[in-house]
Amino acid sequence: MTDTPASDGRLPSEAALHEIAHGGDRQAALTTLAQSEVLLPVADETAEADPQVVQLPVYEQQDGTRLVPVFTSETRLAAAMPDVHQYRNVPMSALGGGWPSDDLWLAVDPGSPDALNLPADGVKSLPALAGA
Repeated sequence: MTDTPASDGRLPSEAALHEIAHGGDRQAALTTLAQSEVLLPVADETAEADPQVVQLPVYEQQDGTRLVPVFTSETRLAAAMPDVHQYRNVPMSALGGGWPSDDLWLAVDPGSPDALNLPADGVKSLPALAGA
């Protein structure tokens, strides 16, 4: 799926998050997200990255919840994590194929008004939603 901005300037993935946050068609919005690419922050900019291996940046919240942040745009990444200047484009659905733990959540656009946290079972359902 191409993430071409709509007439209002939002990417389809951003519009889908907005739909979910405001009570829209959740299933259609999740399908749009599953078919989108997201930006996965890369914490260690000096390490040589194997293009076949995706290193998930895991953060722990105060309540002990562990999550992996991903972003729908450079703007949202910069707003939430201004010190991160490197990222990888990853198909959202690919994250679900090898999700490493049932205790790990996916945080889509954390810090934005339309942020979405998906539990492991939601992440694992992304490939099917994307038609993969």
